[in-house]
Amino acid sequence: MSTDTHAGVTFINVIDVEPAKQQAVVDILKEGTEKVIRHRPGFLSVRILASKDGTKVVNYAQWRSVEDVQATQADADAAEYAKRAAALATAAPNVYFMVAEYQG
Repeated sequence: MSTDTHAGVTFINVIDVEPAKQQAVVDILKEGTEKVIRHRPGFLSVRILASKDGTKVVNYAQWRSVEDVQATQADADAAEYAKRAAALATAAPNVYFMVAEYQG
């Protein structure tokens, strides 16, 4: 598996949340992205998804490199938004490398 930083990496955070708190988590992620994350070195894009049943939020972000993701996770301002979301929900963040892509 290639870890070529030129290919970029994907950060996916699957967040378990009570339906009554889903919108609050979405709002925290949106605010954090607008104020901090999108301005960080290596940021390429983000998609924030909310499940229809209200029990999940997914943060799907594209970054230039693993190092850029790690630097952002270590940033105090970014960590504050993560802490706010963690107070409302349970997150399972990880970094992924694309191993295959199919399009129709």
